[in-house]
Amino acid sequence: MSVELTWLGQAGFLLRGGGVTVAVDLFLSDVGGRRIPPPVDPATLTDVDLVLCTHEHWDHLDGPTVAAIAAASPGARVVVPAPVVDQAVSAGVPADRVLGAVAHEPMSGLPAPVIPVPACHGIDVADAYNFGRDLSGSQVRYLGYVVELGGVRVYHAGDTIWWPGQQDVLRDLGVHVALLPINGRDPLREADNIVGNLDHREAALLADAAGVGLLVPMHWDVFAGNRGFPDQLVAVIERLELPVPVFVPQRTVPFVFTPAPR
Repeated sequence: MSVELTWLGQAGFLLRGGGVTVAVDLFLSDVGGRRIPPPVDPATLTDVDLVLCTHEHWDHLDGPTVAAIAAASPGARVVVPAPVVDQAVSAGVPADRVLGAVAHEPMSGLPAPVIPVPACHGIDVADAYNFGRDLSGSQVRYLGYVVELGGVRVYHAGDTIWWPGQQDVLRDLGVHVALLPINGRDPLREADNIVGNLDHREAALLADAAGVGLLVPMHWDVFAGNRGFPDQLVAVIERLELPVPVFVPQRTVPFVFTPAPR
């Protein structure tokens, strides 16, 4: 019972377990403004079984990256929130390989079990922070995903703040590993139309409230104007004496998580 996780920067992870490889929110386009170049050429990802994108922002649904992975791994299915299926198809993914995810509706027929979970975000600051229902015919537009691989349940939060009852949903789903953003939000960034996320303290408290076995920070490294600081996450967990194991990954270096018996 274990899962291998490889962080590829920003919110991008490769998850491997039970003979299945899942790519989540890979942002591998070499666009201006990056502090670091893309660590991997998506055309080399030839073993991906499932691609998950949490929402339409370009560092999560990176059209060229998703299309390149779909071409390199012709058996891969691509899952996006139902309201943005057309965006994945427009990026070049064959329509018959794109699935629209609906919050709280477990997805069947995939290489690994996937449960979409709402995320509280926004396309622009003017329409944040909510589930995007007003923009999408009452459907949840922003998602996270709980994926089960090798008997381990991994929660990728996408972009989100802490919404009421989120900790209960995660606890009820038996999440072992939580991949949470820590870049936060503030009026200066919001004035530049940057929709924010959990900060390091909120991520620590949410992980504790949800009873997860491991917290992994993400969404803190790529853009100079929208950084988070994992050292502050570690410090706040120590200062608040939270019983939350935390692991700060290195880009491209796989790590294996095996949950302790519950």
